[in-house]
Amino acid sequence: MTSRNPKSGQQTRSVAAAAMGNATEWFDYGVYAAAATYITAAFFPGTLGALGTMLGFAVSFVLRPLGGMVWGPLGDRIGRKAVLATTILLMAAATGAIGLLPSHATVGTLAPILLIGLRVVQGFSTGGEYGGAATYLAESSSDRRRGFLGSFLEFGTLGGFVGGSAVVLTCQLALGSDAMYEWGWRIPFLLAVPLGLIGWYLRTRLEESAVFTEMQAQEHPKTGLRVLVTEYRRELLTLAGLVVALNIVNYTLLTYQPTYLQNTIGVGESTTTAMMLIGQLIMMLTLPFFGRLSDRVGRRPMWLVSLVGLAVLAIPMYWLMGRGTIWAVVGFIVLGLLYLPQLSTITATFPAIFPTHVRYAGFALGYNVSTAIFGGTAPLVNEAVIEGTGWTLFPALYMVFGCGIGLIAWTFLRETVGASLRGTEVPTADALPVVPGPARDVAAKA
Repeated sequence: MTSRNPKSGQQTRSVAAAAMGNATEWFDYGVYAAAATYITAAFFPGTLGALGTMLGFAVSFVLRPLGGMVWGPLGDRIGRKAVLATTILLMAAATGAIGLLPSHATVGTLAPILLIGLRVVQGFSTGGEYGGAATYLAESSSDRRRGFLGSFLEFGTLGGFVGGSAVVLTCQLALGSDAMYEWGWRIPFLLAVPLGLIGWYLRTRLEESAVFTEMQAQEHPKTGLRVLVTEYRRELLTLAGLVVALNIVNYTLLTYQPTYLQNTIGVGESTTTAMMLIGQLIMMLTLPFFGRLSDRVGRRPMWLVSLVGLAVLAIPMYWLMGRGTIWAVVGFIVLGLLYLPQLSTITATFPAIFPTHVRYAGFALGYNVSTAIFGGTAPLVNEAVIEGTGWTLFPALYMVFGCGIGLIAWTFLRETVGASLRGTEVPTADALPVVPGPARDVAAKA
């Protein structure tokens, strides 16, 4: 039996609350990436300062698997809503606190230690934030529009990135370089606090996921990590493999790119921020189109096109970026558009890999372990290899490697377009009744 369409008002609130929380999370990452040079000067002065900044970025991912292990099973036991309201407050508080930290010039090595400590708190909260938001939104969306509605979670992702980049650019233009290095870099981090409070307010007004509530009322299956790793290994490994590709591309293309453009190609600070902003805006505006397309053609074809396209074009596009500023914009947009079939379908694809009683934990564990190993470390790996070898095309090769892992995982991915997320069985489109034309639409709504 497939799911009923949720009430439009509740569905709209679900999309808004999930997207707002994701925007808050990624606002921090966007600001951290755009303000990397200022963070280096404030916390990691010295010849290896850029590596220190990338380490500060990567260390926030160390606690993400632990956060997933705590928040995921908790969300499967007590519900999605309470966990999501808690994680967004932790995230916003830690981000705002970064804007209040003393610099290395003031307190010495205590400054980077405090920065890394707050990044760890962010990682722990994010371990439950993203998987929970995706799970909640997928369960709150109608089966036939899950791709379209789910794409707005990633709209929030890029909205956070764009917002972070836009705030940094505005501060750069308004304050100038000297003021930004001295104190202006703090402003974007402080703005995360009101954003987090808005997201928290929206989430406290949500109803619990109907899919979760129905399962709790009708069935009481065993949940937890033991059940997950013993009975759903295929699902965990499939998700983890896809996330290798997803996050190597994501953190190379969206987070490391400002450092790459400034330090490797020699593009100016404001120009780099503006370039990233243009590329991200284009990606953001086209996300719903790709999400809707996935509801028509399925999730597997979308991922296949993206993985193959990136594997083929990553190296040529990075070579093109080295030819000048305009070509760097073109290369970034091409790779960004090829990445969108993955990004736009995360919420429709990943939660549907698991049944309801282990969905939150499965997403949180598989996603965060893979992200910690391959995602958060991507800027650090890219910077270290370029520093050590001088080979500026390495980020493209790393993306090709990630896509190769993703293609292996893709062969095990079940198609779930139109499938119900209700119950304790693994969702699959094969369970849908095969009926023609309008009757098929009626069956999908039933």
